[in-house]
Amino acid sequence: MTFLKQLAQNNQRDWFNAHKQDYEDVVRTPALNFISDFTDELMMISPHFQARPKKIGGSLMRIYRDMRFSKDKSPYKLNIGIQFRHERAKDVHSPGFYVHIEPGNNFIGAGIWRPDADSLGSIRDWICEKESLWLEIKKDKVFNKLFSLSGDSLIRPPKGYDKNHPLIEDLKRKDFIAIAPVTNKFVLDKDFRDDVFSFFSAADIYMQFLCDALELRY
Repeated sequence: MTFLKQLAQNNQRDWFNAHKQDYEDVVRTPALNFISDFTDELMMISPHFQARPKKIGGSLMRIYRDMRFSKDKSPYKLNIGIQFRHERAKDVHSPGFYVHIEPGNNFIGAGIWRPDADSLGSIRDWICEKESLWLEIKKDKVFNKLFSLSGDSLIRPPKGYDKNHPLIEDLKRKDFIAIAPVTNKFVLDKDFRDDVFSFFSAADIYMQFLCDALELRY
C-alpha cells in the first residue's frame, strides 16, 4: 500500500527505476507468492482456471500502462492486478477471477470484461434461453451479498434483440463483470487468502453460467 501511494505521487520512470527493488520486494514477489499459494484453493472452485505465478505472461498483470491510445502518459499502473483466467483464455478478455489492490479502491471481481462480439452474442443468447436461471443468479443471496454487476452498457438495445425483452437492460451489457469492493484492511488482513477464496466461491454460480454460455468447461 505504501509503495502504491508513493508511486501515485511519483509516476515517472526515473523514480520507478530508483525504487525498482522496492517494487520487487513489496509488490511483485508477494503477489507472485499469493498466486502460487492460491493454486489449491482455485482448484477447489474449478480445475479449469489457472494460477500462473510468472513475472511475465502469468496471472500477475504488468505494471506498465498501455499509453498508445491514451491522453494520460503516466507510465505505470497504480494497482496490483491479478487475474486467474480460464485455461482456454487467450487474453484479459476472457472469463476469470480477479483481485484488484489499490489504496482506497480495492475490489474482488469475477466474470468477463470486454468480450469479443461472438462471445458477447453467446452470453446474450444464453440469457434469453436461460431466463429463469439468470434471474436466480441475480437474486442469489450469497452472490448478491458481496457482488454487484458492473461495467459498460449500450445506450440502445443490441441488434437482433427485442427492445421490450424483460431482461433488455442485461442484454445491453458490454461487460459481464461482478464487482465486490473491499477495504485496505481486508487486503492487509492475515486471512486475506481465505477471504478471497470465500468471495470467489460466492461467485461460483455466476461463473458457471458464463462458462456454460461460452461452452467452456467449469
